[in-house]
Amino acid sequence: MVWTSRPVKSLKGAVRAPGDKSCSHRALIFGGLAEGTSHFTGMLEGDDVLRTGAAMSALGADVKRLGGGAWEVTGVGAKGLSSPAGILDFGNSGTGSRLMMGVMAGHDLTAELTGDKSLCSRPMNRILTPLRQMGLTDTAGPDGRLPFSLTGTKNLQAITYAPPQASAQVKSAVMLAGLSANGTTVVEEAKPTRDHTERMLRGFGVEVGVERKPGEPTRISIEGGQTLRAIEAAIPGDPSSAAFLVAAGILSPASDVQVDGVMSNPTRSGFYDVANLMGAHLGAEEAGEAAGERQINIASGYAHLKGIHVPERYVASMIDEFPILAVLAAFAEGETIVTGAEELRVKESDRIDATVAMLRANGVEAEGTPDGFIVQGRAGKVPGGGLVETHHDHRIAMSALVMGTAAQNPVRVDDISMIDTSYPDFLAHMATLGADISEGGPAESRGSQI
Repeated sequence: MVWTSRPVKSLKGAVRAPGDKSCSHRALIFGGLAEGTSHFTGMLEGDDVLRTGAAMSALGADVKRLGGGAWEVTGVGAKGLSSPAGILDFGNSGTGSRLMMGVMAGHDLTAELTGDKSLCSRPMNRILTPLRQMGLTDTAGPDGRLPFSLTGTKNLQAITYAPPQASAQVKSAVMLAGLSANGTTVVEEAKPTRDHTERMLRGFGVEVGVERKPGEPTRISIEGGQTLRAIEAAIPGDPSSAAFLVAAGILSPASDVQVDGVMSNPTRSGFYDVANLMGAHLGAEEAGEAAGERQINIASGYAHLKGIHVPERYVASMIDEFPILAVLAAFAEGETIVTGAEELRVKESDRIDATVAMLRANGVEAEGTPDGFIVQGRAGKVPGGGLVETHHDHRIAMSALVMGTAAQNPVRVDDISMIDTSYPDFLAHMATLGADISEGGPAESRGSQI
C-alpha cells in the first residue's frame, strides 16, 4: 500500500534513538556463545534482530525477549552450537546472516539458510570464500546466493585474510570463525570499517589485537579457543537510524529536533561529518556510555546547505546513510558528488540506482556512476510529487518520506513494510516531531517510477 509524506512548516521535539542494529545483532550472537546468562537493555527489536535471536535459539542458546528492549540470553558455552531442527530464515538481514555464517563455521553442525527475495539476491561469496579457506563446506552455487546449507567443523584452521572490499560484515564473519579456529586469525583492512565486533568481544572477555602502522593495512587478530563470559550491557542508540531524524531537522524551516542517546563512534560518524561540511551546524552534548560506546545527544535545525564532493575517507563510515545524504544534496545549492561507494551496488537494493531514481521521480537531476552518484541540488526547492519504488529497501523508503516533509509537493512510496526490519518506531518518531505521513494519498504523480 502506498504511503504519503506531506510538506510541513516545521519539525520540533526530542526523541530517543532506537537501539543500534549492529550492536543488537552482536549482543545476541555473543551472548548465545558465552558461558553464563547475559542481560541487555535498549535492544533494537526490528525484524532483522528478531531473526538473529531466533537463529541463535534454534542453534541451542536460550534467548528470551523480556519486553521494552530487554533481553536475557543464556549461552551454550563450551558445549557449542548444534544443528537446528529447521531452516534458518534471516528475512532481509544481511548482517545477521553473514555474521552467523562465521559463527557456525567453527561448530560441528549443518544448517540450511535462506532469506527473503532481497537477501537471496545479495552476494555471499565474499563471506564464503575466506570461510572455505578455513574449512567450512557449503552447497552454494557459483554465485554464492542463498538459499544453501553449510557444514561447520571443530577443526577450523586460522588464516590471514585481506578482504578485497571494505566490509565490516566480512571482517566480523572471519573473526567470529577465528574464535573457534586452531591458531591466530588475522584480518588485514586496507580501509577502516565499523569496529563493533572488536569492541564488544572485548566486553565479553575476548582478547582482540589491533595493529596500525602508517601506510600499511590495519591488522586485527584473534586467537582461537577463547571463552566468552556473560555480561550485562545497555545498547547505544543507532547513528544510522538517527540520521533520518537529524536530516529532517536540517531540511525543515523553523525546526528544532533533538535525538538523544546516539552512539558516537568514528567508524559510524561519516554522515554527520559530511552534513556539517555541507553547512549543517549540528549540536552535540555528552550522554554517557553504553556497551563501551560513547553516546551523545544531537541537535539539528534548518540549514542552508552547499553541495560538495564527499571526501572518500568518509565513505566506509557512512555506507548506510548515502540515500538520506542524497536527500540533503537534493536540497543543497550546487552539485554533490559521491565516489568510492561501489559497495552501495550490493545492499538491500542497488542503492545507487534506487537513490538516483528516487530523486529523479521527484524533480531532482541526478545520475549514477559505477561507484557513486552526482546530484544537482535545487537550493531548497525540491519539487516532490513523485512515487518512489523502494525495492524492499528500508533506507530508500525512509529517505523518501523525509524528503516529503520539506518538498514542495507530497512524496509517495510504494511500500513501507520493510522499515520494520531496522526502525520499527520510525513513523511514530516522525509523528512526534510533527511530520504528516499517512497511508494512501493522491493518485496523481508528477514523477516517474523506477
